[in-house]
Amino acid sequence: MADDTNQGIPEPDGPADLIDTDYEIGQDNVEGQIGPFGFDIHNPVFLISGVAIVAFVFYALALPEQAGEFFGWLRPALTSTFDWFFLISANIFVLFCLFLIVSPWGAVRLGGKDAVPDYTYVGWFAMLFAAGMGIGLMFFGVLEPVYHMAISEPLGVPSPIAEDGTIIAANVEAAKRMGLAATIYHWGLHPWAIYAIVALALALFTFNKGLPLTIRSAFYPIFGDRVWGWTGHIIDTLAVFATLFGLATSLGFGAQQANAGLEHVFGIPNSITVQVILISVITGVALISVLRGLDGGVKVLSEINMGIAALLLLFVLLAGPTMTILSDFVAGLGTYAADIVPLSNPFGREDTGYMQGWTAFYWAWWISWSPFVGMFIARVSRGRTVREFVICVLIIPSLVCVLWMAVFGGTAIDQVLSDPAGSAVKAEVIDSYNPPLSLFAMLEGLPLASITSVIGIVLVIVFFVTSSDSGSLVIDTITAGGKVDAPVPQRVFWCTFEGAVAIVLLIGGGLGALQAMVISTGLPFTLVLLLMCWAIFKGLTSEHR
Repeated sequence: MADDTNQGIPEPDGPADLIDTDYEIGQDNVEGQIGPFGFDIHNPVFLISGVAIVAFVFYALALPEQAGEFFGWLRPALTSTFDWFFLISANIFVLFCLFLIVSPWGAVRLGGKDAVPDYTYVGWFAMLFAAGMGIGLMFFGVLEPVYHMAISEPLGVPSPIAEDGTIIAANVEAAKRMGLAATIYHWGLHPWAIYAIVALALALFTFNKGLPLTIRSAFYPIFGDRVWGWTGHIIDTLAVFATLFGLATSLGFGAQQANAGLEHVFGIPNSITVQVILISVITGVALISVLRGLDGGVKVLSEINMGIAALLLLFVLLAGPTMTILSDFVAGLGTYAADIVPLSNPFGREDTGYMQGWTAFYWAWWISWSPFVGMFIARVSRGRTVREFVICVLIIPSLVCVLWMAVFGGTAIDQVLSDPAGSAVKAEVIDSYNPPLSLFAMLEGLPLASITSVIGIVLVIVFFVTSSDSGSLVIDTITAGGKVDAPVPQRVFWCTFEGAVAIVLLIGGGLGALQAMVISTGLPFTLVLLLMCWAIFKGLTSEHR
C-alpha cells in the first residue's frame, strides 16, 4: 500500500498502461475515518447498516410475537408475488455467463494481458470447492431429493409413495430422476451463475481497473463518479443487508441441525434455548478465528472443514448403495439437462409449491450470499481469462454440489424405497417433516451411525464457524470501502451481530422468519445484479484482449 490514507484502494498489479484511466477514484469518498471504539467509518455505509441492524435486533427482541406474525406473512407474500422475477433474473444470469464464454471478451485476462494466475489449477479448484460447500449442503443434502421425489412433485411427476405408505412401482424411476434433477436445478448452473456475476465484476474492476474491492466499484461504467457518493452508498448498504441476512439464515439452519443432531445422539433437548446457546458459543469461536485473521483463522478452519466433508462423503458413498448412487447421479444429470427449460419457466406452472416454496427462496438466498462468495472467488481468480473463469466457476463447484446431493440424497431415497415401513428418513422427512434431523436419519441406516452422526455434528459446527468468520470479513471489507485490513473491533462488531440477527430471527419465527428476511433482502439486490451484468459488459468492451 502506498500510504495509510489510501488503504482501501488496491494498487494495480500490472503495468500502468493496462489500467483504464477513465476509471477514477474519488479519494474523499474512499478514505475511511477511524471513529469511536476503533471503527473504520466509511462514510454513511457503516453507520446506516450498523444502526439499522442494531435497531432490527432490538425490535425483534422487544416485540417477538409481532415480529413472528410479520415474518410469517412476509415470506409467502414475497414468493407468490415475485417468483416470476426471481426465476427470470436467474435465467438472465445463466444466459449472460454462457454469452461471455463464447464472446470475444472471453479472452480478456483478469489483471491485464500479462497477469499470471496466483494459484495452480489444483489450488484454484480446491478453493472453488471450498466456496461451494456450506451449511446448506448439510441441511438440504438428504432433505431436498427425498422431498421432491415424494412430496413436491416438480413438473407434475407423481410420487412413488401411496397414501398408505406403499410403493407404486410404476412411478419409482421417474420420481427418483426428477427428485435429483429438481435438486440439481437448485444447486447447479443457476446459483453459480449468480456467484460468477458478482465475482467477475469484483475481479474485473479491482484487478483491471484499479478500483476498491467493494460492490459499488462495479457500477462505475454506469454511474461514473456518483458511485463515490450516495448512489454507491446505497449499493454497498444493500450488499451489507443482503449478506448479513443470507448468513443469518445459514447460521439459523446450522443451529437447528446441530441441535437436532445433539438430541439424536446425546439426548440434549431440541429447543430455541439450546439453539440460542449454540449460536452464542459458536459465534464466540468464530470471533477467535476472526481475531486470528484470514490465514491464521479462516484458512485453517476451511482446510479442516474440507477434510472432514470429503471423508464423510466418501464414507456414505462406499457404505451406501454405491452403484445405485452413481447410476442415479448420471440419470439425475440427464433429467436435469432435459428439463432445465421447463424448470426455469415461471409461467403457467401447476407445481407452485415447488416454484415458490423452493426455487424463489433459493434464488433469493443465493443472491443474498453473492457478495460473500463472489468476493472470495474474485480474490483467488486473478490471472484467469474471463472464459476460463466463467467455465470453471460454473462447472467445478456445480459438480461438487451435485455429487454431494446425489450421494446423500440418493442414499436416503434408496432407504425410503427399499424399506418404507422401517426407514427413519421416511419418518422424519415424509411423515413428520423434520428437516434438521434428515441427515442423521439417513446416517442411522448406515454402519457406524453413532460415530458418523458425531462427525456430522462437528461438520455442521465447523461450517457454522467458517461461514460466520468469513462472512464478517466480507461485510467488514464492504463497510470499510474495500479495505481488507480494517480495524479488529469492526470485525468483532459484525461477527457478533451476525449471531444476534440469527438468534432474533429464530426467536421471532424460526425457519420461516429466516427465509422471509433473506427473500426481502435478496429482492432489491437482484436489481443490483441485473445492473451489474450491463456494467460488466461495458467494462469488458474497454479492455485490451
